[in-house]
This record gives sequence, structure tokens and C-alpha cells, in this order.
Amino acid sequence: MKLRTIENLDVRGKYVLLRDDFNVQIVDGKITDAFRIEQSMPTIDFLRRAGARVVIVSHRGRPKGERNMDFSLQPIADYMNVKLIPDCLDKDFLADMRDGDVVLLENVRFYGADEKNDPAFSADLARGYDLFVNDAFAVSHRAHASTVGVAEILPSYAGLLLASEIENLSQVMENPKRPLLSIVAGSKVSTKIGVLKALAKLSDTLIIGGALGTTFNYAQGAKVGNSLFEADQKETALEILDFAKNNNCRVLLPLDKGVAKEFKADAVRVNKGFAEIEDDDVIIDAGLETTERDVAEIRKAETVIWNGTVGMAEWQPVWSYGSFALANAIAEQTRAGKLVSVIGGGDTVAALEACGVKGDITYVSTGGGAFLEFVEGRALPAIAILEDK
Repeated sequence: MKLRTIENLDVRGKYVLLRDDFNVQIVDGKITDAFRIEQSMPTIDFLRRAGARVVIVSHRGRPKGERNMDFSLQPIADYMNVKLIPDCLDKDFLADMRDGDVVLLENVRFYGADEKNDPAFSADLARGYDLFVNDAFAVSHRAHASTVGVAEILPSYAGLLLASEIENLSQVMENPKRPLLSIVAGSKVSTKIGVLKALAKLSDTLIIGGALGTTFNYAQGAKVGNSLFEADQKETALEILDFAKNNNCRVLLPLDKGVAKEFKADAVRVNKGFAEIEDDDVIIDAGLETTERDVAEIRKAETVIWNGTVGMAEWQPVWSYGSFALANAIAEQTRAGKLVSVIGGGDTVAALEACGVKGDITYVSTGGGAFLEFVEGRALPAIAILEDK
């Protein structure tokens, strides 16, 4: 896939509408994880140094088309030390911009027309700009006005981050070093059928963990107590196991679990095999035997793709055991030059950050849903429109 990129563009004096993904967590007005913002900075700096007049459009949360200031981008503007324009459709400020200036527009999802990809809204948003740059991989699986609509109106290009995402993910999908181990966890089989099948075709070994794995255990007759799983996905889980077998992919399911009597961060942890799980047990983390096996698999692999924590990694230190063990093992092997590691998904990246090993991973994607859909082989609409055909 070859994209039109900004690298050889003459942007001096041009008004550039830049789509970034600043959908970051903010607690008490403070950004708790600036990963996506920091990953966007190389493109912003490139355009600024090249003399562009950069206007960033982004979103945060789900304000449902209303001007809800709980979802304002003001904390992000403060973090970046740029001016926030209170309305993303305002154009009056453009006349005052100079070459190299950068401003941030208020949350584009204060308008419901963005997610509807409304043509009139796209035209209003695009008006006044010379070109459009998409650097928001994490929302590129969505055909919104701010990702696709404006790209149909303005000359459009991929930013440095978006181009890097496509290059790195394409490389691991098309020509991976083997053995290739994929680890997929999370909560719902129903949302990951496509990616599980895609990875079963690509991978030598597929580890299915978290509540996702619990559903597979249930499908095979295991006791899962009062835990999160999808009883209605039993046949789907069995079908995926057959699909993997037919594609010569070894699937590893949880062997045991960390359980408690309550779904709480401070609940007392007990490690149990499935035969020991009682009706009132709640599964919260991967078990000790499962984790030991998974770490051993990581040490045998030459490529690892990982999406989804295998437990409540944010409930440290008791319930982060499984996820942190995987993160540390992947980082250790990558540091040693024995492993190519590609990791995506907000919770998974947060686990890397909490372990202090994010910088040791070969490639950390900013995408969650987009990461999964790209791996699945789907065409992402906001990327397809940037292809240099």
C-alpha cells in the first residue's frame, strides 16, 4: 500500500487541516497518558518547521453531538501550549495566523454531523484550508467527516505517524519473522471473530486470553463461575478453534485463573484450575500456570503481535500479574534482539507504560479498533482515500 505523504510537499504559507487523535484520558483536568499526543508531534513539528499554518482537528470521548465541556480539548491545548479555537467551524482566526503557527480546534464531535460524515458539514469544516493531512490512525477505520469527508474535498495526504503505522503493520503482516506468536485477549469474542480468524491464518501459535479466553474455556465445558463471558458465542468459539486447526495454527487457551469472590481491586486473590472454580468465583486475571506457559511461548517466538490485557491490569499489583508478566517477557526478548514485537490497544499500551517497558517494544501502535481491523485485512476508509494509485 503506497500512500500520498507530506514528506515532499511545499506547505509554506498553506493552511493545513490536520486530523489528529487526541482521545486521551483526562482525570481532574490532567492528561494521564499523553502517548497519542506525543506520537503526533513529529508531524506537527514537520509542518510547523516547513512554514505551514497548522490547524488541528480532533475529538475526545462521546459528547453525542452536544457541546459538553466535560469533553473539551482545553486540557490538551494547555498540554501542547497552543491556542484552542472554541468552535471547530470558526474561520475568523485564520486571517491572524502566520507561517509556522499551530492551533487546536475544539472537539469536532460537538457536532453530530461529524460521525454521520454529513457532506454539508464536511464542506463547512474544509472551507478555508488548502490541504488536509490525516495523522489519526486510531480513527481511520471510521468514515467520518473529519477523516473521510474533508479528504474528498481537499488535496489529502498521510502524516508521518499514519504512514509509519501502515509501514510497520504491513511489514509484520506480510513478511513476519517466524515463529509468529499472536496474543489476543479482551472481553468479547463477538467483536473479535474476524481478527481471530485472520491471526489464525497468519500465526504459528495463537494465545487467547482474558474474558475472551474464558468464553473459549466455557465452550469446551470448563466451569467459569460468576465471570464475564459470552455463553451465546459457544458455537462461534468452537468454529474458530476448528478454523485454526485447519490452518495449522496451534491455539493455547487459559489453563487456570486468578479468581476472587468479588469483582474488586482489593479482593483476595486465589489461583484455581478450572475444575476447582466455584459458582460464586469471579475470574479477574490469568493464572500462574497459564502465565508461565505464555512467557515460555514468548521466549520461543521471533515475532509477537499482542492486543488485549489478560486481566484487570489497572488493578495493580494483585490483578496485573498476568499482563505485566507478558509485557516484561516481550520487552526482555525485544531488548535482547531476539524478538520483533508489535503491540496495539489502549489497555495493552497502558500496561506497557505501567511496567516501564513501552520504549523497549519494536512498534507500539496508537490504534485499538483500527489496529484490529487492519490486522483483519479490512480496508480502512480514511486510509484507502489516501492511497497513491
